[in-house]
Amino acid sequence: DQGEFVEEEEEPLDITWPDTCRRRVTYLLLLPIVLPLWLTLPDMRKPHLQRWFFITFIGSIVWIGLFSYLMVWWANEVGETIGIPAEVMGLTFLAAGTSIPDLITSVIVARKGLGDMAVSSSVGSNIFDVTVGLPFPWLLYSAINLGEPVIVNSKGMLCSIILLCLMLLIVIVSIAAFQWRMSKHLGLVMFFLYTVFVTLSLLVEYEYIPCL
Repeated sequence: DQGEFVEEEEEPLDITWPDTCRRRVTYLLLLPIVLPLWLTLPDMRKPHLQRWFFITFIGSIVWIGLFSYLMVWWANEVGETIGIPAEVMGLTFLAAGTSIPDLITSVIVARKGLGDMAVSSSVGSNIFDVTVGLPFPWLLYSAINLGEPVIVNSKGMLCSIILLCLMLLIVIVSIAAFQWRMSKHLGLVMFFLYTVFVTLSLLVEYEYIPCL
């Protein structure tokens, strides 16, 4: 029964040196991220630290902000070095990188039989990004700079919005065509639609397709 699954008890983080070569490689790759988190955030999986949950909550937000800043900065530097515009880096590499947490959580809940939660999470996260993730930094910037507006590059924005609306409509129609069931064939259709969206967006960005 999909509704009856055993919730696995997660163990506290263990940073001892692994005993296999594969785990050691993974350990060294993740150490620059895991070690600062282990040093600064109380592990809620340890019963005696659960009363410090507010430190973990606030600290997690701070670390996410720091990692996001570094990710955008490094991506911009890489784009300038190899000649890729910042808009293209955001549309491709940054978009894929920021969607990995959604991918992981969606896979976890889908394997537990909670497909509705996986779909609603992916949709809700994008709505949160547009309605909170974008305007909050702009509001903060404007408040610090005495009401000065944030200048946003709006080239091709109208075409991008129209394209997003069309893609949303096509996604809904595609899901309905597969009788509202998440299947492998629907997954292939989604991959195809994403490829089409990125291709058209890049053509607009590089002005191969004229846009207002």
